[in-house]
Amino acid sequence: MATEHDHIHELIDKLEALPPERINEVEDFIDFIKQREQDLQLTHAAVQTAEKSFNQVWDNPDDAVYDTL
Repeated sequence: MATEHDHIHELIDKLEALPPERINEVEDFIDFIKQREQDLQLTHAAVQTAEKSFNQVWDNPDDAVYDTL
């Protein structure tokens, strides 16, 4: 079973075999993946923060009937 270290070396070998213009594409894709991950983390943090505030609004006797739907 390949270790993470081996896998990284395999990726480096593949990168070294690419023409320079393709390396730029790979770099752009890596940047895209990193940005998407940061966006997901930010969204998750915002949801957790907002959930505390909304719980006070949603958790009330007048709206309890909707909990059974």
